[in-house]
Amino acid sequence: MKTKKCNARIIYIIIFVLILMSEIYIALFVKDSIIRPYVGDILVTVLLCCFVRMFFSSGIRFLPLYVFVFSVIVEVSQYFDLVKILGLADNRFFSIVLGTYFSFIDILCYAAGCIIFFIIEKIMKGKTF
Repeated sequence: MKTKKCNARIIYIIIFVLILMSEIYIALFVKDSIIRPYVGDILVTVLLCCFVRMFFSSGIRFLPLYVFVFSVIVEVSQYFDLVKILGLADNRFFSIVLGTYFSFIDILCYAAGCIIFFIIEKIMKGKTF
């Protein structure tokens, strides 16, 4: 059983690194109107799910839902301009991480990413819906 958890963690680490590299590439080099704004947002929720699974390969049954709720909270904080309220608007790192622009479409992308992660995880575990 311990070996299965270790193998699962390794898989999540590999996926996390690949998605992180993809996200960095998208952020630095892709300047379009589809990949950067939409695919990047879809991938970020999958990235977060994989990050959590690296440490907890099982036991968090509704992980995609929790990541979605977290993502929505971050997006809603953009609506209220949290970065500016916290006095971090001049800090590029926090402006990127927390975001500065609210978009309902982003929430749909986060939902899509969480659904994709849920489906892939079910397929990997050999379970049906």
